Amino acid sequence: MLKNYFKIAIAVLKRRKFFTFISLFGISFTLTILMLTTAFIDKMLSPDYPDFKRNRSLYVSKVERLNTKEGWFNGGSASYYLLDHYVSNMKIPEKIGIYTFSDPVNSFVNDKKIVLELKYTNADYWEIAEYNFIEGKPYRKGQLEASELVAVISEYTKKQYFGDVPSVAGKYIEVDNIRYRVIGVVANIPRTQRHFYGDIYLPYTLSKADYKKVEPMGNFGAVLLARSADELPAMKKEYEQLISKVPTMDEGYDKMYSNADTILEGITRNIFGSGNDSGMAKSMSFVTAVMLLFMLLPAINLININMTRIMERSSEIGVRKAFGASSKTLVYQFVVENVILTLIGGLIALLMSLLGIYIFNESDMLPGLYLEINVRVLLMGVAVCLFFGLLSGVYPAWRMSRVPVVQALKAQ
Repeated sequence: MLKNYFKIAIAVLKRRKFFTFISLFGISFTLTILMLTTAFIDKMLSPDYPDFKRNRSLYVSKVERLNTKEGWFNGGSASYYLLDHYVSNMKIPEKIGIYTFSDPVNSFVNDKKIVLELKYTNADYWEIAEYNFIEGKPYRKGQLEASELVAVISEYTKKQYFGDVPSVAGKYIEVDNIRYRVIGVVANIPRTQRHFYGDIYLPYTLSKADYKKVEPMGNFGAVLLARSADELPAMKKEYEQLISKVPTMDEGYDKMYSNADTILEGITRNIFGSGNDSGMAKSMSFVTAVMLLFMLLPAINLININMTRIMERSSEIGVRKAFGASSKTLVYQFVVENVILTLIGGLIALLMSLLGIYIFNESDMLPGLYLEINVRVLLMGVAVCLFFGLLSGVYPAWRMSRVPVVQALKAQ
């Protein structure tokens, strides 16, 4: 029976080619945008270079201090003092990587200015992040404690500063009028990797800022690595309990918030979060509403086209009903035909998405970020296809299946 429905669906699509084009264009364009967006989000949230241990990591990046009496607050990143003096005493984390969020610095080569993103880190940072070292190795605890002028640079920095040379390990790079010895070169990191992106990495002990200053806020973040993913809830709770005991370090504030978040929670907290509310519920509601609205317009358009198509087949419906076809059978047939249409549109969308991803990756629009269509993205596309097919097919099919036989025969 499904084979017959498929043949009928193809015949109907050939009958009015313009309507078919409009339907397929609406479906494929919408699905292409959704699949590309899904591929980007999936890349953002899934473990990826160099953050392959993401499924057992929590990230500390935000601190808020409040004056509950006056109703105002101050927020920003964590300080080294907070992370070293308090957070480093946590029991559950296997390792704690401390780093600064990258800041632009200037370097000059042959009177040409190069703007590089500088990141300071501790030694454990390199034990957590799995950077691909093309040359050399990271600095260790001894070099950090001795404040050695050593640096790890990215492939991009190597090419910009040294040019096309086979090796730069042992050479010197000058940044902000200070010369550092290059001890390692890592593969480029996508800018979307906020906790790990940088062009040049230095020991935090070389920071020009007073990182030892006694205050809870600064420009530092931390990644807490658990021994297993099962320890994440306990590690999150331990961090919350620890922060609740940390003083605000300023008489103008009487409350302080900070959280150890997953990657997704960190994103939603920056957009909709406040205090201990990660903003997850608000973010999910917003994303769901946007997706539904984005899909609703082409779905309504498809419903109208389907109504026109089915109206043209009123005589067929009348004859089928006259020979005993039930409304349920007709609804099933029309829905299957519509699902076939949306699946064809989905196939076109998949091809367009692959082309779009190829163009994006080749253009190097975001250096180091390469999208792909994996199983999760593909399943998302299939689910949306079925959603389209059912949403735009059920109502027209149900309405026409209930038309009386005589009225259906007279309509043609």
